[in-house]
Amino acid sequence: MTRYHARPTAAIALAVLAIAAVLAAGHGHAAADTWRGLAVAPEHRCAPYNRGGYPYPQSVEAGIVASMGGSVYGPYTGRHFRSARETDIDHVVALSEAHDSGLCAAGPTVRRRFASDPLNLTLAAPEVNRCGARGKCGFDAAEWQPPMNACWFAARVVAVKRKYRLTVDRREASALERVLAGCGSTAMIVTAPGDPAATPRDAAAASSDALARWDDNGNGRITCKEARRHGIAPVPRGHPAYIYMYDRDGDGVVCE
Repeated sequence: MTRYHARPTAAIALAVLAIAAVLAAGHGHAAADTWRGLAVAPEHRCAPYNRGGYPYPQSVEAGIVASMGGSVYGPYTGRHFRSARETDIDHVVALSEAHDSGLCAAGPTVRRRFASDPLNLTLAAPEVNRCGARGKCGFDAAEWQPPMNACWFAARVVAVKRKYRLTVDRREASALERVLAGCGSTAMIVTAPGDPAATPRDAAAASSDALARWDDNGNGRITCKEARRHGIAPVPRGHPAYIYMYDRDGDGVVCE
């Protein structure tokens, strides 16, 4: 009896090649979709966000103050406060942003641990921490960055997201990279009380002082040339100089 061996048709061969190409592309795409050890992916709310699902005790405030040597200090603006009653407990990676970056799929124990983790806690004036003009609100690092301690803030965002395996979206990764690439140190800068370099009251006050500090020709605008001369470029949204600059491409960063 004669045996016939089936020969693959051209269509089958092409299909095999196509599948191999897709798999290879998939591996390359996965490798490209990471940044500093974080998965790069769009924010996704896989479950409704409820602020009550992220509880933490008020006692964490004492730990924050202790971590700063007993000073009631807001690193975002360099402001010293008379007491913690003047501040809010701030989550460096906002709770709602963390929820949309992976914690929506976490259980209550992990969410509680995240909300109370000293790595993700600091102090800020209510005007800075809450929603409002130039407030931090629930923004990510592409949408808000602090007037002071931008390097510390960026490094802390990365550390927190790594610890909890949170994702970072493409715009956020780009904004953080622009900051970190220019950092000689990511240690928190603590100003001396009364230091004129510190923001006098809050982010809004820093903004009103921006022209005096960086508008060299007094025309009411701050140019990239002036920003680079003063060493503040690139300038992200949230920086006090930003509102006096022209963000041509609307990506939240000027002079990148």
